[in-house]
Amino acid sequence: MVPTQKVFIKNFGCQMNEYDSERMLESLALSGYIETSTADNADLVILNTCHIRERATEKIYSEIGRLKPNKAENPNLTIAVAGCVAQAEGEEIIRRQPMVDLVFGPQAYHRLSDMIAASRQSPQVELDFNQDEKFSVLPAQRNNKRVSAYLTVQEGCDKFCTFCVVPYTRGKEFSRSVQEIYDEAKNLVQAGSREVILLGQNVNAYHGQGNGNSSWSLANLIWKLSDIPQLERIRFVTSHPNDMSEELNVAFRDCPKLMPYLHLPIQSGSDRILKLMNRKHTANEYLDVIKNVRSYRPDIAISGDFIVGFPSENEEDFQQTMDVVHKVQFVKSFSFKYSQRPGTPAANMKQVSKEIQEKRLAKLQSLLFEQQKLALSDSIGKVSKVLFEKKGRYPGQLVGKNEHFQVVHAMAKDELIGDISTVCYTAASSNSLEGSLVV
Repeated sequence: MVPTQKVFIKNFGCQMNEYDSERMLESLALSGYIETSTADNADLVILNTCHIRERATEKIYSEIGRLKPNKAENPNLTIAVAGCVAQAEGEEIIRRQPMVDLVFGPQAYHRLSDMIAASRQSPQVELDFNQDEKFSVLPAQRNNKRVSAYLTVQEGCDKFCTFCVVPYTRGKEFSRSVQEIYDEAKNLVQAGSREVILLGQNVNAYHGQGNGNSSWSLANLIWKLSDIPQLERIRFVTSHPNDMSEELNVAFRDCPKLMPYLHLPIQSGSDRILKLMNRKHTANEYLDVIKNVRSYRPDIAISGDFIVGFPSENEEDFQQTMDVVHKVQFVKSFSFKYSQRPGTPAANMKQVSKEIQEKRLAKLQSLLFEQQKLALSDSIGKVSKVLFEKKGRYPGQLVGKNEHFQVVHAMAKDELIGDISTVCYTAASSNSLEGSLVV
């Protein structure tokens, strides 16, 4: 019998990291590991890192430092650093923090048990890129019990935006086969999922192998997944404006399981800045994409990503971003100050002062926040369908999401978790809706 050991995974960053952490836990379960909620009683600690946000690397070194007492108390504790910071820093992590036993990038998760065993003899660093091998070796059986589950369909990016590390930490674009994704989605549904969120760094560039070795688009894949009984909802993130197709627009209109929500980053509304970012589209082209998808699905909710204070950004550039926000009316958004990433072209450009960045970010976020509140308050008195996912904060309360990916709270019985119910909205906060069941 395999001896039971405990693993604690601390996840940083994006939804894809959450998916990867779940797959690591499933893989480790085959070697006798069970998940624990704290590092204090763990035999293995994995920090699954993200390199997108400011000071990401230093935050990870601080996190490793906090594990020093754990290592002192349990010398057999294995400390591993995974993900994009691991891919970017490599052996430097072990040089700076010798108590780290294992460093591995996003494409090595399927070899985790072997790497752990080897790290007991000497520190291990594994940074090879081989996405195909990763997905074919990971366990076919999913242990995911979520009502709404993540499913990675595409990894990597070939766009090479000048601010972004993804092509260097996740590699070139790779799309999983249609059959592999379909089988995993069926497995998730059998485990209780009613919604799948298709993940990719550039998900709408998906081009996986379909029938007869033909290349299938994301729209083709969505239609295929919609055939799965008991799969009620499909979403996808994150997309690039240049890869929005008429096929996807038609799917938004005609596929009842594809939810009317599109996350489509623009980053800046200034054509000059977009060119420096190597985004390969203009602000008007982005607006045309939004106009086009809305012509197919008028009720679609749009969310976006923004970077303020990109190198050389001036007040005119920033105002052009604000103009785009006014035109689009975003229901959700993610906005950040530009921060330098070593090895990316933008890191060597003329930088904008932190003070100016902070002022612009505050102004942008104020506008985006007002749009989000307006989208929520406009729902009061209306009804829509809510997929309840879990218990709420208060007794008798459930939490779920509506078609537009907005969080909804309602008083309902626990047996409605996993069901889709009609809710009439009675109140709105800054981030969510409250409602009552329509019976």
